Amino acid sequence: MTSTRIASLAVLLACALAVSACANTVRGAGKDIKGTVQAVEDTVE
Repeated sequence: MTSTRIASLAVLLACALAVSACANTVRGAGKDIKGTVQAVEDTVE
């Protein structure tokens, strides 16, 4: 393998990891918002 190819694969792997981390963050934020809405609804009742 050439060093250019290895560097390209490393960049691709880093991008894939970054995207998967963002997906987990968005999913977690959605759960937090859902929990907050549920808490507000419980308080109103």
